Amino acid sequence: MSVPSSAVGTAQIGTAQIGVTGLAVMGRNLARNFARNGFTVAVHNRTFARTQSLVAEHGADGTFVPSESMADFVASLERPRKVVVMVQAGAPTDAVIDELVPLLEEGDIVVDAGNAHFPDTIRREAALRAKGLHFVGTGVSGGEEGALNGPSIMPGGTAESYASLGPILERISAKVDGVPCCTHVGPDGAGHFVKMVHNGIEYADMQLIAEAYDLLRSGLGASAPEIGEVFAAWNTGDLESFLIEVTAEVLAHTDAATGRPFVDVVADAAEQKGTGRWTVQNALDLGVPITGIAEATFARALSGSAPQRAAARGVLPADTLAWNIPDAGAFIEDVRLALYASKVVAYSQGFDQIAAASAQFGWDIDRGAMARIWRGGCIIRAKFLDRITQAYERDAHLPLLLADPYFTAAVANGVAAWRRIVSAAAAHGVPTPAFSSSLAYYDGVRAERLPANLIQAQRDFFGAHTYRRTDREGTFHTDWSGDRSEQTW
Repeated sequence: MSVPSSAVGTAQIGTAQIGVTGLAVMGRNLARNFARNGFTVAVHNRTFARTQSLVAEHGADGTFVPSESMADFVASLERPRKVVVMVQAGAPTDAVIDELVPLLEEGDIVVDAGNAHFPDTIRREAALRAKGLHFVGTGVSGGEEGALNGPSIMPGGTAESYASLGPILERISAKVDGVPCCTHVGPDGAGHFVKMVHNGIEYADMQLIAEAYDLLRSGLGASAPEIGEVFAAWNTGDLESFLIEVTAEVLAHTDAATGRPFVDVVADAAEQKGTGRWTVQNALDLGVPITGIAEATFARALSGSAPQRAAARGVLPADTLAWNIPDAGAFIEDVRLALYASKVVAYSQGFDQIAAASAQFGWDIDRGAMARIWRGGCIIRAKFLDRITQAYERDAHLPLLLADPYFTAAVANGVAAWRRIVSAAAAHGVPTPAFSSSLAYYDGVRAERLPANLIQAQRDFFGAHTYRRTDREGTFHTDWSGDRSEQTW
């Protein structure tokens, strides 16, 4: 395939302001986004035909400098070189970095814009820093459309690297009220960590929406298009978000082959690429309860547990009540309120996880800034992220998002409906793991006293794990196998 000379620029050496290697859908669209925003873009792919295809098909987007070899690709970049790596996470990313590094010079910047696991980013950043290079683990959210038209961008790395790279990333990012949805997140793995938590919140958000759909379908016997109309109405209020909008469109869609609602011909087995699991695993390491995200992740696993579901279907007794809803409008409003309250819990838990990791790794992440850059471009963009930004502007060290006056009042407005919906779901046999666990978390975090006192007493009984008392300071152990006297440890 020939490459139009008008698209590749006249001088090849040191002319490109940024380069992209890895031209699958996301890399291809990011390269086009850079070009559309006036940057000269070096492009490279392991298979040169894909590079040629990009330039031939989209040369009108701007100025591309294509290269067949990695050496020519690096040579085409101006100093300090800025290379965006867009290949599969894991070993493929390491392979590209290993090929790149010998060709780079001190001060050059390598950007991993894939969905890398943040410990890998910490490792890579340290290794490249030792060679005098900057490594910037960067979360990019918005899918292929966002990559092309303006994603939410979460770069980590050094402040020095952001001073050089940041203006480029900010220009291609989504904008809300003229503000770029891109900011420096923090050192080494901070950017990829925040993207991981973003994806975890996305899991919870999607599961909550799915549970709301299931409740409306089960309780009202409504069709997919009818429920789509409900979601479309919700998207004009407090629940306004990309995911609610998408849901309304999906539910309204008709399958061309069968004439049935599209969702009715889609298999009920949700897949995942691993970021939800990473989020839950890390929360366990940090000791942060992210129950909504965890249940959403497990719900996907359950949906794919075909042998177990086949064994249970028609065998396990239900003993459920029959639905009898006298006021459909009131039921729909209860589901809406329960969805909003559960959604707030998911975000609150996610921001708690960011705060815990920031403290552990010394990242100093501004949670308000994270809410601000998630307002546009990304999958979880939503109207109420403005409210989260404002909450952290009021108190940057807010210990619990739910305790912010706005969110306390907003959730209080829906608590009764939330309880009615979770109770009705249990009574009628509709699984609502995310709704239910979110309500349990809410009740747990607001409780004056939890039954953990009994658990700690049990632990001391069988393992001498000690306990603290409510009436005096210190750590204690009871001699359970002896005279049961109390000892100070």
